Amino acid sequence: MTEFIRKKVGNVRNDVLSGITVALALVPEAVAFAFVAGVDPLVGLYAAFMIGLITSIFGGRPGMISGATGALAVVMVNLVSEGNAMGDPGENLGLYYLFLTVMLMGCIQMLAGVLKLGKFVRLIPHPVMMGFVNGLAIVIFLAQLKMFPSIAPEGITLIGQPGEWFSALFSNTDFWIMLSLVGVTMLMMWGLPKIKATKKLPEALIAILVVSAIVIFSGTDVATVGSFIRDGGGEGLKGSLPTPVLETFSKIPLNLETFVFIFPYALILAAIGLIESLMTLNLIDDLTETRGNSNRECLAQGGANIITGLFGGMGGCAMIGQSIINIKGGGRGRLSGITAAVFLLLFILFASSLIEQVPIGALVGVMFMVVIGTFAWSSFRIANKIPRTDLFVLILVSSLTVIFDLAIAVIAGVIVSALVFSWENAKRIRARKRRKEDGTKVYEIWGPLFFGSISTFNEKFDIKNDPERVEIDFVESRVSDHSAIEAIFTIVEKYQAVGKKVTLKHLSADCKLLLYKASPIFTTVIEETVNDPRYHLAANPEEFPNALSEYKF
Repeated sequence: MTEFIRKKVGNVRNDVLSGITVALALVPEAVAFAFVAGVDPLVGLYAAFMIGLITSIFGGRPGMISGATGALAVVMVNLVSEGNAMGDPGENLGLYYLFLTVMLMGCIQMLAGVLKLGKFVRLIPHPVMMGFVNGLAIVIFLAQLKMFPSIAPEGITLIGQPGEWFSALFSNTDFWIMLSLVGVTMLMMWGLPKIKATKKLPEALIAILVVSAIVIFSGTDVATVGSFIRDGGGEGLKGSLPTPVLETFSKIPLNLETFVFIFPYALILAAIGLIESLMTLNLIDDLTETRGNSNRECLAQGGANIITGLFGGMGGCAMIGQSIINIKGGGRGRLSGITAAVFLLLFILFASSLIEQVPIGALVGVMFMVVIGTFAWSSFRIANKIPRTDLFVLILVSSLTVIFDLAIAVIAGVIVSALVFSWENAKRIRARKRRKEDGTKVYEIWGPLFFGSISTFNEKFDIKNDPERVEIDFVESRVSDHSAIEAIFTIVEKYQAVGKKVTLKHLSADCKLLLYKASPIFTTVIEETVNDPRYHLAANPEEFPNALSEYKF
């Protein structure tokens, strides 16, 4: 009992400390994504709070962090821009169209959960998963580079004016100070776990606090969370409790025209949000060696987005960077996500002036360590050991994630993987030919018969030169789809057209049923009486319990 209590108390401590670290890391991310989407920073912060809280309580993956994300923000910017163009200048209709779209997005995601579509994430191949992880690590890395001060004045380039560029770089004090803060943060996060006394403390939180203290007490003029918000056009971090934005329903006409405008955006946002969330869920499953509930996560994400849109948030989904910070910091339970969301709200309400003093360099250092921990470095080691097609898919998904977005990358990766799988299986169809004593020619079909292999299947038969009686044996083949059934139907018709008798053996029960429905001629073509233990085992092993013992290997 004492050990059980000690483990529970230790987990609570880890969850709370890790949650505070995540809350600090959420602030600049949510603000940055709000600027990308073209809305006020508080719209992004409210989304991070509400989505993070709801999904932590009701979601299918304890320890996973959700909030406003860049993948969604890049789609929202066009929505907000087009929405603003529909009203008078200063009316800001784009923001209200965004809230309505986020609510519809949530409804679509909840529908996906009700229909249990979340389970289809299991069909995503491992090369796609590795490509997603690598691509997302690169995206996070590139996003942090934008936080650095400009290296050289505008107009001076490394290629055209290398001397002037290097001179400007070495004289750029702000850049080197920022780089130093990032380096100190990373060094602390790397070294603290090696010190026995600090192993149980979240190194990210300690690094942020130490670097912030150094900057504040030294009076060093560096970029902070507050300056980042003001440079982006915001007025500050301080806000109030989110309240329902009922003006959405009075400012936006709820008619078919509005639905036609927002539905494509809502569908794209819902797809991106679910794909990113479920992929992150799989990644956290691997890191924690536990199993999340994908359908429950769909329902939670959908419900969170509906509430977020109603209360003036920009919507969101799972955040891989913050999720990994949480897991690496020891956050495993729902309490870690709840703590992150609650402390984010407390920052907004009561501690905005303190949080605004946190240097951006400390947060960038944390995210760089996340990039190092996220990237699948093993992909370099196995590059020469895996099939070239898998390597191509891995590189393709990584590249498309960086160039476009996660949804396009994953969908393209799955499609290419499916085509490769179909092509490889299409080449495996075989037909072993032999003759019985009575002259009957037997075609023993091996391999899967489906849309990709029917062309090769048709080439196996020599209808013109075959004898009067032909048997086609499917005991080592599986008829997989309607294309395969059509191919069988066509072969039978061709044999009968030249007056030859064809018999089909060892067809699966579902295939026979479909062929019987297709044409009555199959009642005389398909052989029902089968005396082959292999067929009985494949057809229905429960009905033939002794078949294995009868078959001699």
